[in-house]
Amino acid sequence: MLSDAWSWWWESTNSSDEFARVSLTFALISLVISWYAWMFIKNRGGAPPPPPGPRGLPLLGYLPFLDPELHSHFADLARAHGPILKLRLGSKVGIVVTSPSLAREVLKDHDTIFANRDVPDLTNALQYGGFDIVCTPFGPEWRMLRRVCVREMLSSATLDVFYDLRRQEFQRTVRYLYGQAGSPVNVGEQMFLTVMNVITSMLWGGTVKGEERASLGAEFRRVVAAMTELMGKPNISDFFPGLARFDLQGIRKRFGECALKFEGIFDSIIQQRMKIDKEGGNGGGKDFLQFLLRLKDEGHAKTPLTMNHVRALLLVRFSDFQHKN
Repeated sequence: MLSDAWSWWWESTNSSDEFARVSLTFALISLVISWYAWMFIKNRGGAPPPPPGPRGLPLLGYLPFLDPELHSHFADLARAHGPILKLRLGSKVGIVVTSPSLAREVLKDHDTIFANRDVPDLTNALQYGGFDIVCTPFGPEWRMLRRVCVREMLSSATLDVFYDLRRQEFQRTVRYLYGQAGSPVNVGEQMFLTVMNVITSMLWGGTVKGEERASLGAEFRRVVAAMTELMGKPNISDFFPGLARFDLQGIRKRFGECALKFEGIFDSIIQQRMKIDKEGGNGGGKDFLQFLLRLKDEGHAKTPLTMNHVRALLLVRFSDFQHKN
């Protein structure tokens, strides 16, 4: 079809336009040749050849051919190209691993080599963009955040501290359901609310109490849900970093608006916790926020935990809980 359209345009132009026609043809051919020459030079230098993969279009790569059902689409590509394959997505290159043995090599045996990840463009709208464990490059700071998350913040001993919070929320739900005996109840909705109450209790339950906690939890969930939705949208700026300054889809702008709301809510909660701690109280219980602020105050000579780290880690924890439930 493309060749037919080209032939029609070629034959329909007047002879007086021959120079313009030849110039345009030469420019298009030169563009394609330059692109392939650049790709050839880029892949030289003694590096091993890249894995096989499907062909794409100049400049766009394989982007136009991606199927929304990525897991099924990648499985089909693996059957055609093997367990490890290359996809050029705009100006970025993606490597897809579908074999369990190769996945073990990437995620476990050589995990430090593959630890670094591209930071999505929209995180630049956050004051603390790139401060969480997902986006931080491998190094002392990443190891500090991993230690905080895995060995301290989510350790068995720390989670045991929140056992009473989880039990209280579960008992409250059971009492509500018992009181609704004989009436229709949306069990799924109640279970979701229970999980949300547990999350907010663990995050700042010892800082914010009663109706204020419920109100802040609802608003916080709405903001984070909007931010999570934007993070899941394909962003042209991620595939073509040279276009990031233009924010063609407006994703960074919308994300920034959500981030301002999030920071306002969170800074208010942090100020309450710091006031409670300064006055020598504990707010009636412990929470993740209190735990992180204590770690920040204790400090570390080489890789201190900053307030931006605190905000980023709690945002990640909230998003993780939301996705899992």
